[in-house]
Amino acid sequence: MSNMGKIRRDIGEVVHDEMIMKDRIAKILNKGPRTIPELAEALGYPSHEVVIWLFAMRRYGEVQAVGRPDVDGYFKYELVQRQAEGAQ
Repeated sequence: MSNMGKIRRDIGEVVHDEMIMKDRIAKILNKGPRTIPELAEALGYPSHEVVIWLFAMRRYGEVQAVGRPDVDGYFKYELVQRQAEGAQ
């Protein structure tokens, strides 16, 4: 389902989708680092909505920026690798 051609959604609607979208974003990032535009294309949602979901994940330590920005100024993001529970 693509929302790219629809009228801009209310921020409350976008935030409401956060839990569902973070799982979808994680699934994409499991395949390798992606920029915000790459994630938006893969998800079928506009970049401004992906920014909200991705930065929430970043705030909670689930993703991180890697490397240097590309020629358009976009960083790639990857999932943060966590140690296995009970390791050490």
